[in-house]
Amino acid sequence: MISIPLLKREIKSNYKLFIIFAAVLTMYISVIIPMFDPEIGNALAEFEKAMPEMMAAFGMSNPGTTLIEFMNSYLFGFLFIVFPMIFEIIIANKLIARYVDRGSMAYLLATPNKRSKIAVTQGVFLLLAVGALVLFITVASITSSQIYFPGNLDINKFLLMTFGLYCLHIAISGLGFFASSISNDTKLSYSISAGIPIGFFIIQLLGNMGGKLENFKYFTIFSLYDTDKLINGDSAGTWMILILLGAGLLLYIIGIFRFSKRDLPL
Repeated sequence: MISIPLLKREIKSNYKLFIIFAAVLTMYISVIIPMFDPEIGNALAEFEKAMPEMMAAFGMSNPGTTLIEFMNSYLFGFLFIVFPMIFEIIIANKLIARYVDRGSMAYLLATPNKRSKIAVTQGVFLLLAVGALVLFITVASITSSQIYFPGNLDINKFLLMTFGLYCLHIAISGLGFFASSISNDTKLSYSISAGIPIGFFIIQLLGNMGGKLENFKYFTIFSLYDTDKLINGDSAGTWMILILLGAGLLLYIIGIFRFSKRDLPL
């Protein structure tokens, strides 16, 4: 149901971008995890006292007393959301909308592949690319934790958190894939795939600061990724990430169907 040559082509075209994002995330992981050291932790606590609203906005107001709680505050609250989100927005728009915008889609459709097969292949590639980045985050974080603090990380809870992270990014990338599938140019595609999740994330940051805007954060998809619930073993947290997974996959399916049926400016 997928085109292996097209899949290989996308891997070859995008692996450098993956390496760049993986390298940046490795740098942050290797710098932040050692900060669990109590002396540096005290410095972070002082910084939080000086700028409490900013730290709260980025989910860094409670470093916790365990390694997984510390990683939840300083990695999952911002870095593990923003960098993969940028990665998948870029990739999603390259998969369909840019082909249509540049007129290259005609060459793909001239091959013995149906539209649905091309769309499914591109969707599978995006899911694999996002999954590979989350897997890299998982392996790099566990490896760094074992190097600096062997035996201190609750692996089972951490794996549940990274699975939830993948579900969140399936939802975000699903929106990007849908936008790419319905757009004739990259401007429209980017305005949807980047504008909506970035807008949601800004609302989430403002809501985290408390005050009158606190309740607004519950109107974004990011509220469904509640890492505190996952750490505490609350079953509601698991159901919420499954909703993200279902919504994301549905967006992929709708995007494939819409691309297969719509008129293209070829």
